[in-house]
Amino acid sequence: MPSTLLFAIALCASLATGLITGRDDAGVHSLDSEKWTLTNEHGNITVPGAFPSHVHLDLLAAGVIEDPLRGFNDVNLRWVANQNWTYTSGPLNNLTHDEALRTWLVFDGLDTFTTIKFCDKIIASTDNQFRQWKFDVTSEMESCTHTPTLSLNFGSAPKIANMKNASEPQPWSKLLVAAWTFEVPNRNFVRKQQSDFGWDWSPAFTPAGPWKGGRIVQVREKERLQAFNTVVDVYRQGQTNNFAPDQNKPWVVNASIDYIGSLPEDSYIEATIESASADSAILFRGKLEDVQRSTTTISGSIEIGSSTPKLWWPNGMGDQNMYRIDLVVRGANNSSPVLKSSRRFGFRTILLSTGTTSDEEVSSGKQPGTDWHFEINGHQFYVKGGSLVPPDVFWPRANTKQMSDMFDAMQHQNFNMLRVWSSGSYLPDFIYDLADERGILLWSEFQFGDALYPDDEDFIDNVRKEATENVRRVNHHPSLACWAGGNEIENVVLPIAKIADNHNFLLYMGQYEHLYIDTLFRIVAANSRSISYTPSSGNNGWTKIDMNLPVPMVQVYENKTKDYIYGDTEHYNYSADVAFDESSYPVGRFATEFGFQSMPSLETWRTAIEDKDLHFNSSVILSRNHHYPPGGLVADVSKSVKGMEEMTAAVQLYYPLPNKTDPISNFSAWCHATQLFQADFYQSQIQFYRRGSGGKERQRGTLFWQLNDVWQAPSWAALEYGGRWKVLPYYIRRGYQSVVVSTSWNRLSKDLEIWVTSDLWQAVSGQVTMTWVDLQGKPLRDNLRFPGTLSFTVDAIGSTKVHHAALRGPGLPDLDNALLLLSVEAHGRLPNTNATRMFTHEVSFLPTPPKRAKIADPGLRLAHDKASGKFTVEATKSVSLYTWLTHPAGMVGFFEDNAFVLLPGQKREIGFTLQQDKTGGDWIQNVTVNSLWDLNHD
Repeated sequence: MPSTLLFAIALCASLATGLITGRDDAGVHSLDSEKWTLTNEHGNITVPGAFPSHVHLDLLAAGVIEDPLRGFNDVNLRWVANQNWTYTSGPLNNLTHDEALRTWLVFDGLDTFTTIKFCDKIIASTDNQFRQWKFDVTSEMESCTHTPTLSLNFGSAPKIANMKNASEPQPWSKLLVAAWTFEVPNRNFVRKQQSDFGWDWSPAFTPAGPWKGGRIVQVREKERLQAFNTVVDVYRQGQTNNFAPDQNKPWVVNASIDYIGSLPEDSYIEATIESASADSAILFRGKLEDVQRSTTTISGSIEIGSSTPKLWWPNGMGDQNMYRIDLVVRGANNSSPVLKSSRRFGFRTILLSTGTTSDEEVSSGKQPGTDWHFEINGHQFYVKGGSLVPPDVFWPRANTKQMSDMFDAMQHQNFNMLRVWSSGSYLPDFIYDLADERGILLWSEFQFGDALYPDDEDFIDNVRKEATENVRRVNHHPSLACWAGGNEIENVVLPIAKIADNHNFLLYMGQYEHLYIDTLFRIVAANSRSISYTPSSGNNGWTKIDMNLPVPMVQVYENKTKDYIYGDTEHYNYSADVAFDESSYPVGRFATEFGFQSMPSLETWRTAIEDKDLHFNSSVILSRNHHYPPGGLVADVSKSVKGMEEMTAAVQLYYPLPNKTDPISNFSAWCHATQLFQADFYQSQIQFYRRGSGGKERQRGTLFWQLNDVWQAPSWAALEYGGRWKVLPYYIRRGYQSVVVSTSWNRLSKDLEIWVTSDLWQAVSGQVTMTWVDLQGKPLRDNLRFPGTLSFTVDAIGSTKVHHAALRGPGLPDLDNALLLLSVEAHGRLPNTNATRMFTHEVSFLPTPPKRAKIADPGLRLAHDKASGKFTVEATKSVSLYTWLTHPAGMVGFFEDNAFVLLPGQKREIGFTLQQDKTGGDWIQNVTVNSLWDLNHD
């Protein structure tokens, strides 16, 4: 990454805290640079501490524990989470003793239960990982007779969760305990990252510590204040949440600063809005109007002409135009600034439409029901993306380079949206900054998943503050796509609750509406007019929105009309024998989750386990496979065996069985085979859902599960822990191109359909080429009566069937020795461009399971050209299926293409994007190539 871009990201990250830069920072003392020690509750472990950090990371750095991600350490290190730990600072020498100063402690994140002492006095306690905490310690500072110190005692989250559950009244404690316990129980009583307690892809470290930065702020009353958050809400005049705005109306820019200190009387806000591009063109300079003041917030707004700003667009739809707003607060006497803050933002409208399908849409052929589609700046678009889980089990290790590499991967896979899954954490601003720059919309969720949650007043009040802070914190980012209340609550958890305890089901339904609609929807609407809200990632839509109602969004739930289509879908079917049966896939408006697990590569496994454990069902691999999770703290792998059996069955059904002489090579081949199945399965579903864009359902998006991983283990991830690409992301990259050709195959009737799909905003025309060959690369007679080329036209965001044939009856060749090569060329325009360009896509089709295909050794050759940096792959003997280039360990990057078909005599030049290299360039000599043939041949 260019150093200028890294600087820009770092600058935006500092602006995200709302801190003043330069000399005005004199009253801000970072806790990150202080010396810290970490001590356990027994006093027998004391090591240097970092800030921010987690206890596990400091114990690792001091050599007290091994790498938590190795071997069985997720179980062996449970003792860490079951103790209390204290971080103690050294003397805070830089603080000023002055009666005219007010002193504040500000923590951007404490994980999770903390007792805070300043100058040996207890200041406060915290109970929410997701909140920013600030405490006025002026009196403690004034009475401190020595150089003050700060201590943070972190309580054991597992123990406190158990105590909270024990104090809950019936029926809550009974049902909540039974609600999706993955490993450590009672997670839903704690406002902490839920996957810290274990998930079906995640270990359960339940870490503690100051996971975000902190500082001590000293301000002089009415002379200098300190901003701790700045909100920018950009919307069209008259716009309200969840409804399409009028794109001809002026823009409204509303700016709000949350601050520490006391405002002078009649304070006002001056604003400068300028382009964040090189031209730095001034869009506005002057005072904000309609200024509102409170003891903690000052806000104001202006209007800007409808077509004046350059718009921000997602990846593939236009430029990511950004602006910067500089805010200065002064007193009525026009004195020196008492408060300054800046934000980078963009002009765009984003709508998630989940209301009733309009009569106009129904009359045009759309099936009635409710919607689930997104609109950017007034344009419907097709969503292409996946779901993000935390980048690491220990958040303090997440960094800009790591996430920049991940956004590289997203862009190269043609993403325009990333779902920020709940039960992880609200993303830090630097990740939203990257999304702003790369044009990746972030579907953002509040942190509730796969459980019912308490409904008592203290819990709801805590959540209200958590949600308010995070809605306000990220609202200025144009990449923010929507807010969802939680994951799988409406269509998964509520039905389970009804079955488990039908007698109290209305109680649970009322709790759902209180938390996810009456509380969270009102918070979004009170702090942003630009963002849509849905109560759950699985949701059937709404029939009415009225903020004057006790429950302001009236949900459909199960009140469905026959032959209507409602909301988004999920699909998980682990019976591999129906994996490619399209009749088993759900028909809906939007595919929010779908997937199947696979093994990571040998190179990734070796970073976590010893070679002696590198066999498919070794005890350590079984322990690390959390599909299916143990459901408690007992180290029982019987459920894990079921998950391993599902991957094994998939390979046995469809692929040549690995049978290599060397056991580690054989293990590697098995891992690779599971990735082939995963990729083929996802491709089948993505093709199906995208074809639905031209069907009556008007399907408008796919977000596969899941993009990344938190450790080295079997999971649904496309990217292995550390950043290595599995087979899947190469399939995603091809399948998410703008114009694609696909097959729809009924393996029972032997009916084959050829489709072309486009997500462009205007109709496109072109030609499909269809070529049948045998697996030695020779053309099949009469091309199996398929036309060599066919012309087509596809409507905007639509799909059309271009050919149908029955591969049955006399006269057909052996289908175990047949391969269909499909390619498409289409002329069209990308959104917001005038130039016509060519869109191409290639895909292949085997009418038989790959294990039955009559393949032979393709005689692959691999060469590297130093001048171009590209690799050349050639098949010299026969067709090479699933041609796969592997780069060695010690570096991270991805090939331009992979897992492709090569005909004999065909050469392919493949580039490589290098992201990290610890080999000194030696990796180039160790790139290898293989194919389906090599799964069971040495």
